[in-house]
Amino acid sequence: MLQLQIECHRDDVEYLSELLEDTGALSITLTDKQDDPILEPELGTTPLWPNVIIQALYAKSHDANAALELLTAKNTHLSPIIQSVPEQDWERAWMDDFKPLRFGKRLWICPSWSTSPEPNAVNLILDPGLAFGTGTHPTTALCLTWLEQTPLDKLSVIDYGCGSGILALAALKLGAQHVNAVDIDEQALVATRNNAQKNLIAEDTLTIGFPESLTSPADLLIANILLSPLLALKTRFHELLKNMEFLWFQGF
Repeated sequence: MLQLQIECHRDDVEYLSELLEDTGALSITLTDKQDDPILEPELGTTPLWPNVIIQALYAKSHDANAALELLTAKNTHLSPIIQSVPEQDWERAWMDDFKPLRFGKRLWICPSWSTSPEPNAVNLILDPGLAFGTGTHPTTALCLTWLEQTPLDKLSVIDYGCGSGILALAALKLGAQHVNAVDIDEQALVATRNNAQKNLIAEDTLTIGFPESLTSPADLLIANILLSPLLALKTRFHELLKNMEFLWFQGF
């Protein structure tokens, strides 16, 4: 496997990506040259950093060299490089980075392929799938710690923007009576449903669906989402709360 890497300005990304695709690139990855995060993109946009690193993978050296020649011929200001990439089980590499995490004194988030360090603790088995939420993100960690420290017995909860279902399922594990987990992303609903099954969550304690399915207010609402939708949904959130018990954290 060969990797062709180019540093360019964001205005050139679309053109260069199309060129790399046309020369047989198996995958194209965009990363920030300065390692700066994009905190909050506009809805419906695909933002980019000012200076971008494009990495394209090729199975054949012929294709990679052809791409290199084409790039240098048409774009003399670029300095692309080719390097060999060792074969790797990328799924396994990702799994190795996701290890059991503890939040508060008794809540553990454990990947399904790992054993909990404390079998008698409150353990949530998790596979994020294609959805956001493993507990490693700072705002998710804050929410989990808050849930672990809050009496949830007999409370109804809404998890607005449930992602992998990590907060919804943690709330149930910690004593909530019923949780409505909603998201605009179908993959999030699939991941939440799968994780609920892994944790043997009783069907009558969890409702999973799109936000439009919410019809009744709850005691507590959790929204671990970006600031713009939080502000846009402020009125709706007020409608969904019984007694203004409210928690929100923004993702970033």
